[in-house]
Amino acid sequence: MTQSAKRMLEGYRVLDFTQVLAGPTTTRYMGEMGADVIKVEFAPNGDISRGVPYLRDGRSAYYVQQNRGKKSLCLDLKNPAAAGIIKELIQKVDVLVENYAPGVIGRLGFGYDAVKVLNPKLVMCSISTFGQHGPLANRPGYDFIGCAYSGVLSMIGERNGAPSLPQVGLGDITTGVHALSGITAALLHRERTGEGQFIETSLLDCYFSYNDMTVHTASLSGGDFKPTRNGAHHFAMAPLGVFNGKRNPILLMAAIEYQFGYLCDAMGRSELSKDQRFCNNTQRMAHLEELKQLIQDWFDSLPNDEEAYRRLEEHRVPFAQVLSIEEAMAHPHLREREVVRTVNDRFLGDFDVPGFPIRFSGYERHPEMRAPTLGEHNEAVLRDYLGYPSDRIAQLQREGVLHHGPR
Repeated sequence: MTQSAKRMLEGYRVLDFTQVLAGPTTTRYMGEMGADVIKVEFAPNGDISRGVPYLRDGRSAYYVQQNRGKKSLCLDLKNPAAAGIIKELIQKVDVLVENYAPGVIGRLGFGYDAVKVLNPKLVMCSISTFGQHGPLANRPGYDFIGCAYSGVLSMIGERNGAPSLPQVGLGDITTGVHALSGITAALLHRERTGEGQFIETSLLDCYFSYNDMTVHTASLSGGDFKPTRNGAHHFAMAPLGVFNGKRNPILLMAAIEYQFGYLCDAMGRSELSKDQRFCNNTQRMAHLEELKQLIQDWFDSLPNDEEAYRRLEEHRVPFAQVLSIEEAMAHPHLREREVVRTVNDRFLGDFDVPGFPIRFSGYERHPEMRAPTLGEHNEAVLRDYLGYPSDRIAQLQREGVLHHGPR
């Protein structure tokens, strides 16, 4: 298909009341797909992620990564004139996204009941830790809080040790993607019916949905089988876990019967697939420590990791090197597919970020985008969206309604 200059969401306008990660992920992906995103930041400091490491000369690479391609409108919302500007903008946009604590957007005057009067076709999305209602709704929360309440955190770490924190923004980013899927579905519904609507999702909602085996296992067994963290190996399937290589740890996944046979062949121990201790998953789990030791002994017997990789590949055994972040960034597969890509920031220079993970045949995947300085687009937004003349914009600046920042 010939690529078009027009991207998938080009022509859609988004008013972005989000900060840090979950909400900015939603609007960043919309921007990657061509939407025009106006990021509303509160004076005097804007999105709190502007202060999140890594910083150089006051500029946050974290902020840059999450907000490339957006326009920054920085307002003092304590001033009634600022609220008036937002109300005017609501009438000009297609989508409003916010990730404040429940009730905050309403107290600012922009809850869904208010904004749908201004723009009945508006699609509004609220993202929070616990959801907009429920016993936990008003508690403060972040990614790891949702992880803990979902039971997911209890499944990470050594069996007899404390749970271990994921060192990446797993919940925030995936919640942002869930929100994106809801928004795009709502926009499709609006195209068909002309109706806007309100969408909400939460970190806890999304985290709980990641329980692929644990919930139904605990429920259906009536408590006889208790899912538990199990360190480097799966709690219910074997062999499925991490073994020591000579250079990198090696993740091995051969719990399906034919895959276990492939592994036995790769090890030169075909007879193990018929051994009563290992003939099915139930037996392998019952003799897990013996099986782990046999596999580790095989890895240890090889001259190097490359020989292990060769044999596993030859026999189609699912495995992976456990790469460090730096090794993953340098991997030729990730580089060729622009899973990791180099971007340029006018203040920070060149650095690597994760690429846009969705590919469309009809347009380029990585258009040039840059992150705004605080309030950089105040004048452009008020002029281009609302038709404000220069003298009125200058007056709003003098009155402190608008705010600018160096980074």
